[in-house]
Amino acid sequence: MTATKGRGATGDDTRGDTVAAVVRQWQAVHPDLDTGPMEIIGRVNRCAALLQQAEDAPLRRAGLSRPEFDLLGALRRTGHELTPGELARETFSSGAAVTKRVKQLTERGLVERRGDTRDRRVAHLRLTDAGRDLVDALLPEQLAYETAVLSSLDAGRQGELAALLGELLGRLEGRLGALRA
Repeated sequence: MTATKGRGATGDDTRGDTVAAVVRQWQAVHPDLDTGPMEIIGRVNRCAALLQQAEDAPLRRAGLSRPEFDLLGALRRTGHELTPGELARETFSSGAAVTKRVKQLTERGLVERRGDTRDRRVAHLRLTDAGRDLVDALLPEQLAYETAVLSSLDAGRQGELAALLGELLGRLEGRLGALRA
């Protein structure tokens, strides 16, 4: 559905979320503009910001940030050693961010480094037993937390949202990947 004058992409101008208020303000200033994209992108960004502010309660209790858990999770789910560059790709992080996180997680005894026998510049990273145990203990808690966060949507709506976001993400990754090439 396309946006019409005074109404957004959803055709619903009665929403009470903060993005709806912003859209109404922009529509008052520029009634001729289609604010439909703002309704989607704005809500995705706002949801991401709110989820980031919550900082994932189980992770916070364990003294981990989401990016640190993502790094540990990548090492756990791939099941083998990864280089810092591979970890950066797996976690959508910069090399500098991975280096910083690996240093912190190594100091905590959750990750260990092994030098490459052929090239001293290359490091191979793996979980320690403590790191593996932590991920395995936290994952069910984290999934329960995420289930609670999404509980206001029934399973059908969650599936619909996951499919739509997956479609958008696939297209964005393809488009941005093509732009980088």
